[in-house]
Amino acid sequence: MKSSIYTRAVAVLASAALLAVSACSAGSSTSSGSSPGGDQNLSIGLVAEPASLDFTTTDGAAIPQVLLGNVYETLVKQDDSGKIVPSLAKSWTVSPDRKTYTFDLVDNAKFTNDKQFTASDAVFSINRVKTAWTTSLKAAMDVVSQAKALSPTQLQVTLAKPSNDWLFRMTTRIGAMFSESGVSALATAPVGSGPYTFSKWNRGDSIVLVRNDKYWGSKPFFRQITLKYFKDATALNNALLTGTINVISTVQAPEALSQFTSNDKYQVIEGTTNGEVLLSFNNSLPLFKDIRTRQAIRMAIDHKALLDTCWAGRGKLIGSMVPPTDPWYEDLTGVTPYDLAKAKSLLQASGAVGKTLRLRLPTLPYATSCGQVVKSQLEQAGLKVRIDQLEFPAAWLTTVFKNADYDLSIIAHVEPRDLGAVFGNPKYYTRYDDPTLQGYLAAADAGDEAAQVDNLKKAARRLSEQAAGDWLFLLPNLMVADKDIKGLPTNAITENFDLSKLAR
Repeated sequence: MKSSIYTRAVAVLASAALLAVSACSAGSSTSSGSSPGGDQNLSIGLVAEPASLDFTTTDGAAIPQVLLGNVYETLVKQDDSGKIVPSLAKSWTVSPDRKTYTFDLVDNAKFTNDKQFTASDAVFSINRVKTAWTTSLKAAMDVVSQAKALSPTQLQVTLAKPSNDWLFRMTTRIGAMFSESGVSALATAPVGSGPYTFSKWNRGDSIVLVRNDKYWGSKPFFRQITLKYFKDATALNNALLTGTINVISTVQAPEALSQFTSNDKYQVIEGTTNGEVLLSFNNSLPLFKDIRTRQAIRMAIDHKALLDTCWAGRGKLIGSMVPPTDPWYEDLTGVTPYDLAKAKSLLQASGAVGKTLRLRLPTLPYATSCGQVVKSQLEQAGLKVRIDQLEFPAAWLTTVFKNADYDLSIIAHVEPRDLGAVFGNPKYYTRYDDPTLQGYLAAADAGDEAAQVDNLKKAARRLSEQAAGDWLFLLPNLMVADKDIKGLPTNAITENFDLSKLAR
């Protein structure tokens, strides 16, 4: 729910600047003849169902997970290594002052409403982020001063200032290209140019996508993909064991993996993600304005024991808001090591001993499992913890994310490069306001590549030293599937689950 949680609030993070011509080709071509997989269908098990299908007005990672790259396409996208590569833009150039981007677009893409995709649609889509989007993600487009169509296949975007981050953000949901005549019912009837079309949504159960046989690029293998949602980890596992589904997209009971690893009918994939499991602090509350309380909470948690207990030791301890797949990653687990005696002393000094904290958890397996461990460890340090379960996504998004009505929470922020989104905007649900951090983020966005890396390392260390939250661990990418399914990603480092790569 990438989310951070699943949203990004400011455009001050950075990605690698592209300062020269991208000479890459579009990476896919129109195919002819019969579709690769014929009438074959695939069923995938997931956990977090979207609250809506409109990610322009609704937060949550579950929507782009399904729609981005599958129904909606972007001008540019990330490949499996995180490199920015062509999509609807087959190439682009960047001006010497790093403020003007000129995109050459493919000329054979159509939306599912039969409208041709042109530069005018790109202008409409970019401007609509600034004018019609209501999620905090829209701020990533604020740096754009003008977008204009130079021709039906050429787009020019001018930034108000150089930004390392902007092109990277165009690979995420804010870069989705919409048809001007196809945005009247985004919540229920998405219209895109991608390899799949939206078919139906059985709320509480499944979403069905059907292959777009008019797709401009390479046709996907499967004719139909059903995304089935399970709230219970055991039910999810049983669905694969009984053949109800073919893929578990994210294992929710790592301790039960042995039933699959010992069976040659299945394959198990293990890699990494962007999913920082954050013990969030409501930094607007007086209790959390005292750094001693924040540091005490971090020191009271034995992170290795927590990971071993609630997630079967799967995942990685990181110590701040950066995964190892980002260029500015550093292992910061030693900044605030487990020290129960010191935690007790700090809580005593800050006057927090005996205080009751509301740990408001989404009904997601990792959160409910790890929440019990957090409660136990914090109570050993002298705090009292009351756990409240909030239905996810609706109740959690309203209560915690929107209204910040919580003391502590646990959520996996799965969007790429979301440090600035989660902690750089004082209005975000963490309510963290640190001018020093904001300065590092701004310098990272405006500087050259070396300055970007240097300042984002400083930002990550600052977060850890100031104990803006507690990073419990980084979620692993754990998938289980029928043995013959091909194209499953080892690492899940983008917002979307690319269904077009899957085959038998």
